[in-house]
Amino acid sequence: MKTSQTITRKAFTMLELVFVIVVVGILSYFAASGFQRNTAVEAADQIVSHIRYTQHLAMQDNKFDAADATYYRERWQIRFTTDSTGNGNWVYWIMSDKDQDNALNDLTEYAKDPQNSATLLSGDSSLANRDLSLDLTKKYGITLVTNNCALAGGRIFFDDLGRPYSDTTFPATAPHQNLITAICTIVITNGTQSRTIELLPETGYVRHY
Repeated sequence: MKTSQTITRKAFTMLELVFVIVVVGILSYFAASGFQRNTAVEAADQIVSHIRYTQHLAMQDNKFDAADATYYRERWQIRFTTDSTGNGNWVYWIMSDKDQDNALNDLTEYAKDPQNSATLLSGDSSLANRDLSLDLTKKYGITLVTNNCALAGGRIFFDDLGRPYSDTTFPATAPHQNLITAICTIVITNGTQSRTIELLPETGYVRHY
């Protein structure tokens, strides 16, 4: 004779389902917040990379020339300034200003994009073949760049040892003039977010926070 058994099946109640949905929604919100785009950080990452690249160029392309008393003026530099057309955009470029004439139209003086030699590493809109990502305002919404690493024209130079120099005196009149001797900073702001880039003396090590 078979004994009758009662099988009890458990299931979620409506209240439990609603509670789970609410918890999942809250967790999703915080997860999404963590992945929100921070354009100031993105811009700082790019700038740090290009400062290091400028230093690399200077160390690989030694400008020393015993026959040229002002060889040091040709050192590779990175410069932060507003666009030459006057649109107010903050841009920067990497170049070796051989004659220190500040002529933006001398295309032979600019560094080239390692991945595309037709693109010059300049964000200035006066150049048809510029790199748009170096226009900080257009690419990242940067509205202000303060640079206490360089006083006159926003330039930072590097010598063949990778040591950073400012443009306190421009053009320089001696090989080791304007050598940076203390930590200097570049602060970028996009209105609601900001990022500080630090450049260390002697080593030229760069970081941001």
